[in-house]
Amino acid sequence: EVQLQASGGGLVQAGGSLILSCATSGFNFDEYVIGWFRQAPGKERKGVSCIRGRDSNKHYGDAVKGRFTVTSDKAKKTVYLQMNNLNPEDTAVYYCAATNYRPACGAAFGVSVYYEKWGQGTLVTVSS
Repeated sequence: EVQLQASGGGLVQAGGSLILSCATSGFNFDEYVIGWFRQAPGKERKGVSCIRGRDSNKHYGDAVKGRFTVTSDKAKKTVYLQMNNLNPEDTAVYYCAATNYRPACGAAFGVSVYYEKWGQGTLVTVSS
């Protein structure tokens, strides 16, 4: 059974940093894309970043480029999202999700319907 568990959220001041983790199990990590999405109150879910298991190809949303970095530890089947220089607009519930549709971390970046499995979400709150 495919499972994902996001963790690492919390309260941080503007300008601070957080590292989110997405622990995965139940699938061949190399065959999947792991995506990070976020959803702020009253807003639609948006793609933040993604990484392909096999070649570690990465993509970032425009709002986080240069501030967020996605990495993976294949041995631990865990994906990390390093978030630096956070601002209040980054406040949201962050979700990790998995898909074996490779273009989801490419031409189809940020399209949530391509992701089959979702973690439970972790709340990030950035105070001004």
